[in-house]
Amino acid sequence: MQTYVQNLKNDIPASIIVFLVAVPLCLGIALASGAPLFSGIIAGIVGGIVVGALSGSQLGVSGPAAGLAVIVLTAISDLGAFDAFLLAVVFAGIFQFILGVLKAGIIGYYFPSSVIKGMLAGIGVIIFLKQIPHALGYDGDYEGNLAFTQADGHNTLSQFYYMFEGITPGAVLISAISIAILVLWEQKFMKKIGLFKLIQGPLVVVALGILLTMVFTNTSLALKAEQVVSIPVAGSFSGFLDLFTFPDFSQWTNPKIYTIAITLAVVASLETLLCLEATDKLDPLKRVSPANKELRAQGIGNLVSGLIGGLPVTQVIVRSSTNILSGGKTKTSAILHGFVLLGSAVALPNVLNMIPLSCLAAILFLVGYKLAKPSLFKEMWNKGMTNFIPFIVTIVGIVLTDLLIGIGIGMAVAIFFVLYDNYKKPFLFESDKNVGSDGEIVLRLSEDVTFLNKANIQRALNVIPDNSKVVIDASKTIDIHQDVIEIIEEFEINAKERNVDVDIIERDVKKIITSPNVVLENTVRSFDLEPELAN
Repeated sequence: MQTYVQNLKNDIPASIIVFLVAVPLCLGIALASGAPLFSGIIAGIVGGIVVGALSGSQLGVSGPAAGLAVIVLTAISDLGAFDAFLLAVVFAGIFQFILGVLKAGIIGYYFPSSVIKGMLAGIGVIIFLKQIPHALGYDGDYEGNLAFTQADGHNTLSQFYYMFEGITPGAVLISAISIAILVLWEQKFMKKIGLFKLIQGPLVVVALGILLTMVFTNTSLALKAEQVVSIPVAGSFSGFLDLFTFPDFSQWTNPKIYTIAITLAVVASLETLLCLEATDKLDPLKRVSPANKELRAQGIGNLVSGLIGGLPVTQVIVRSSTNILSGGKTKTSAILHGFVLLGSAVALPNVLNMIPLSCLAAILFLVGYKLAKPSLFKEMWNKGMTNFIPFIVTIVGIVLTDLLIGIGIGMAVAIFFVLYDNYKKPFLFESDKNVGSDGEIVLRLSEDVTFLNKANIQRALNVIPDNSKVVIDASKTIDIHQDVIEIIEEFEINAKERNVDVDIIERDVKKIITSPNVVLENTVRSFDLEPELAN
């Protein structure tokens, strides 16, 4: 508790910045999902307060995710009603909680660092690209969309051509001033001034944006309705309560409900685990969040969101990275952003509706740049091609498709390099042990040998010269794949033709399986393995 109190000076400003970024994202994703606009706000509130309180992630922020928008849009259409879809969200939450109980969160640990860093950089690049039209006043695509193909029929790149049709001087002026303020706030001399340490640059930008929106009214610089935040306004508290929708429980016998629920649970869980891993990478303190606890928290969050009319929630990288880059230290910032979102939706909707999207675009420019800094590309380059290529492929995949597909492409390339390295290095060759007098060659198999090692072992056996003695030592091998056993058996048959004496030391052939490393040692006959390995 003391830690949370000590960090309030960091968490409160961060929560407000996350709230400002979350509002248009919640509304934009609801719009793209074909759901009531307020359902996005409900999901943001639940993601902040409920998931934030239950989560083990100190910096992750949850809310409606753009990656689920197409699934939600299709599901609402298939079910014919939004209240029926809400029942699917409730069941999705239950399924997700069960995944957490079954410890399915371990899946997140199988994603390579190169792919996770590529995901962060890819999100940074696409945030930057997507905000350029908003900064110029062209708002054809909804705020928060991370997919290459857009609902308006354009894509991320073609949008740059069409945006020239909608450039608005007022929006351009607001974004230019906002960018200048944010760049100024990042300078070292500004950070030494006590007042500017307390007041975050993004807060100044939003306050100025609201002021300029009011000043520009009834002038040639006036902003259009689609160029500012547009949150539903309730005339009274009872009117506010009417914005909530409840599930249609009579649909529980509809099999489509369960198909959609399972789809939502699986996709939301995968996106959450990816964002959880990425958030931990960004955490300056490098804390490790419990993945299974996160799945349980997300499950309860989706259950609650579905019960009161909200969209499905996941942990989301844009809000999480904004939280970290704004100085958030603990989960208090995520929880507070949910309460601020709730309070503002009740009491200040008219004020929120004066925030220009162009000033929010300036804030997201800064977030995008920090996620995809040139220094990150240099760092990955220095780690070698086996890290750099999956990193770059993941970025390109995310920018040209969407988050999950891009990560899938990056994973495929990363796995290829794992298999390639596994093939290229079939055994450890110790040249100082390669000369002897009795002509004995020992291939020592390691503890586990899988089918992935077939090529390694085949090549190791192929370079053994005729008229030699070979010992295949499997005494320490616990499991060996049947494919590898066949390779060894075939080598025994062929060895007779080559006058090779084969001796196999087995532990229990039925239980043996081959390991990634075959160690060649105590070799007496000198022969060159390098040409074979190069092939």
